[in-house]
Amino acid sequence: MKSTRDMAAAAETGTPSAVTGCADAVDRRRFLAATGVSLAGLAGGGATALAAPPAPVNLAVMARTSWSNRASGTRLAAINSGTVPTGSEEDTEGAFGTEPASGPAWIEYRWDVPIRTGAVEVYWWLGGYKGALPTAWRVSAWDGQRFVPVRKVQGLGLARDAFNRTTFGPVTTTRLRLDIDPAGEAAIGVLQWRVWNHGPVPVFPPLVTAGQDRAVVLGGQTYLDGKVRTLETAPAAAALWHKVSGPGEVSFADPARVDTTARFSQPGRYVLQLVAKADGKTALSTLTVRAETPPPDERLDVVYTTPYSIDSPLWSARAKALITQWIPHCIDYCERTDLKIGQGGLDNFIEVAKALRGEPHGTHKGYVFSNAWVHQTVESMCIALMVDPQGDAEMMAAQDLMRRKLEEWIPVILAAQEPDGYLQTAYTLADRAKWPARWSPAQRANHEGYVAGYFIESAINHHTLTGGRDLRLYNAAKKLADCWVANIGPGKKDWFDGHQEMEQALVRFGRFVNDMEGGGRGDAYVRLARFLLDSRRGGSEYDQSHLPPARQYEAVGHAVRAVYFYSGMADVAAETRDTDYQSAVLSLWDNMVNKKYYVTGGVGSGDTAEGFGENYALRNDAYCESCSSCGLIFFQYKLNIAYHDAKYADLYEETMYNALLGSTALDGKTFCYTNPLLDTERTAWHVCPCCVGNIPRTLLMVPTWTYAKDKGGVNVNLFIGSRVNVGEVAGTKVEMVQKTNYPWDGAVALTVNPAQARIFAVRIRVPDRATSALYTAVPAVRGLDGLTVNGKPAQYRMDKGYAVVEREWTAGDRVDFVLPLAVQRVTGDDKVEATRGKVALRYGPLVYNVERADQPSIDQPLATTPLTAEWRPDLLGGVVVLKGQWRDGTPMLAIPNYARMNRLGGGDAQVGGTGSTVNYAPGAQGQVTASAAAGEPADLDTSRARHSQVWIATV
Repeated sequence: MKSTRDMAAAAETGTPSAVTGCADAVDRRRFLAATGVSLAGLAGGGATALAAPPAPVNLAVMARTSWSNRASGTRLAAINSGTVPTGSEEDTEGAFGTEPASGPAWIEYRWDVPIRTGAVEVYWWLGGYKGALPTAWRVSAWDGQRFVPVRKVQGLGLARDAFNRTTFGPVTTTRLRLDIDPAGEAAIGVLQWRVWNHGPVPVFPPLVTAGQDRAVVLGGQTYLDGKVRTLETAPAAAALWHKVSGPGEVSFADPARVDTTARFSQPGRYVLQLVAKADGKTALSTLTVRAETPPPDERLDVVYTTPYSIDSPLWSARAKALITQWIPHCIDYCERTDLKIGQGGLDNFIEVAKALRGEPHGTHKGYVFSNAWVHQTVESMCIALMVDPQGDAEMMAAQDLMRRKLEEWIPVILAAQEPDGYLQTAYTLADRAKWPARWSPAQRANHEGYVAGYFIESAINHHTLTGGRDLRLYNAAKKLADCWVANIGPGKKDWFDGHQEMEQALVRFGRFVNDMEGGGRGDAYVRLARFLLDSRRGGSEYDQSHLPPARQYEAVGHAVRAVYFYSGMADVAAETRDTDYQSAVLSLWDNMVNKKYYVTGGVGSGDTAEGFGENYALRNDAYCESCSSCGLIFFQYKLNIAYHDAKYADLYEETMYNALLGSTALDGKTFCYTNPLLDTERTAWHVCPCCVGNIPRTLLMVPTWTYAKDKGGVNVNLFIGSRVNVGEVAGTKVEMVQKTNYPWDGAVALTVNPAQARIFAVRIRVPDRATSALYTAVPAVRGLDGLTVNGKPAQYRMDKGYAVVEREWTAGDRVDFVLPLAVQRVTGDDKVEATRGKVALRYGPLVYNVERADQPSIDQPLATTPLTAEWRPDLLGGVVVLKGQWRDGTPMLAIPNYARMNRLGGGDAQVGGTGSTVNYAPGAQGQVTASAAAGEPADLDTSRARHSQVWIATV
């Protein structure tokens, strides 16, 4: 007589004699129990009466997915969609993939009810970057406490272009996991992972996903795109949207459709629920919608960066390092022709000029986007030349160098511009067989808009530097923008760039042209920016082209592309007052700031390489690329001028002080490509030096970030000792002068110097350190202390985070106030696994870091004893340190995060002196060391242990 196991196996494979030998009722019942065949399927009880076995069912489609690590732009949800791939290179329906050199990975399925399975199938994906078949994989099942490897495994195949079937002893479980080992440093990819039933198919409740939490502007609508999934063998689900809570009415266009729209009658927080019923079971999912009033009719005006002076111990030192060291270093590397990595500088423009003249010429060097660091360096030089050296000999010498270089470089760059205005050296020098035409959908990765945008933005600051007396770059930028307008747009070419930047640049330039020339001369550039944004569709999350912009509510994909995209969207929303755009921008901001935002103000978790991970996935070995901090500052700034709300300036102050200010070393000789919250890589250059010019051009635009204005007043957003002309307010030119030692001291003296006495408002940002819902700080620090005007207590009103003082101002009127500063302990949301049981320290806008240079160990818990702040003029150029105790009673000392990794023993990063040696944190990729001898790459040192971290264990 066959065993029950044999009969069950025969039934699963469809063997006709599955029940032959069932000699008695006991054996028959055992067989039925093992195979799940009903008694009704046996007419007469013999083998010939057994109905054909039911087709196997892929249970994976009803699973929820999770993962260990994945690459930007890949979608884990794609692997259980149930589609049948046509080959391992194909990924039209999406795929799961990891980054190269990211190590082993795991993928997990989780079901709402127990399933029984004895077979899985995996279809490998080889279409990702440096993808290859893995070397091995394993299957484990959850036993209620842990994952246990399945037994009696047969299969585990590694064939391409096919499902690799693996069978094992049947298991009943609610969770199944694949562990996959890569081939060397190759990436891992999966197109489909199927899980076949063994025995009865469970009755699943529908798998319901309401969608991402979001915001909506009143008067507009939110696009609901819920998902309801059932097995193909199950009845279709009936779904219904309804309001759970909220202050007003919710109107659904069609509540019975999972993809519908909703409108809201009053501002406030609403909870919407999507309920689905199928096969006698009900499931539901909710999302939160924050309905907000529209922004003011008029955005604030930009305060352009024009010649200014800095009078701040901290900012003066940082500006000097950038001007005397870092920007000249960038100039040198852009002029070099012998670099082995990160190559492609001014030499590409020289070769293009030869080609345009019909002369013999060389090929393009470096990445297709290598023009970017040249244009950024030009802009950095222009801004640096607007900083008053105040007699500093080193700064004056560096500025003399920059003046000479601008005069050398500008003709070289303009000689590479094609007759109709087009400028992209990689295209002009390209093999036409490989790159046949401009703006080709097949060439979206070639950064045509990315490099053009940086050129346009450099022209703005060159114009402000020269006061409009030198129009060479300005006119060339108009010619380039006009070329794009002539070729792209409705009825012309429908196109978008894979890397955003042109959109922001076009709006920024369009506003500038209108301000300089009037008559709506720049409006066409704003319209083109909107068209480029609206053209994004049918693509990948990686470059945010997966959905139309107005229907994107979650920050996804490559973080630098994303923040430049969102900045451009914020610009267009402010210009057009399109409620769909406004709602999407607020939703993206909300998702990023409240679910994907680091305590340092950085973004880009590294869970998806250079991009955003899932909500609350904020591991401390973050990516936080310096370029993403630059773009994020632009994005938050655009929201500040659109909504007149101080909270956005609160956030870009955080990013500036903590994620970006320390991206160059204190001596200005090396920089950080990434800015993790533990250790840091500082390098002289990088295989992808996209940040090198972006850092100084962003940090040195002090007037723009510090002030905004309108006809009725001036907004004071940052507190930096400085003298800045903000332009015209209330019909007269106004100069603003700050005297302060902030952030070391909270006292600020603000002198208002209108050219003529006028009535207007001075709006002073009152910092709120609790803008992101991800972090809670104690004690709470808010408000202003002792605000006086000309020495007398002054009345003010609060408006959107600003203390507003409105009066007639005359030259020399002085406002004094104190920004309260206190040592704060910051804890993260419990949903953030990486920060559970840990605390970060903050003082004013500064997040702090503990280094082994100051204590033998940074891996033990922090004691609960009080923390104090102390000024240390002898340390790291002068800083306020935080002092306390570790649990073992030894002293704890923390330094500002921007000053991290600047000392031997505090990260083994040698800066200062000759700068001839720089070591790096584990995991650094594509870095090069600073070599005093030749500036050539050296081997990466990954031998040392952790020396620096933001988050500290608690008792």
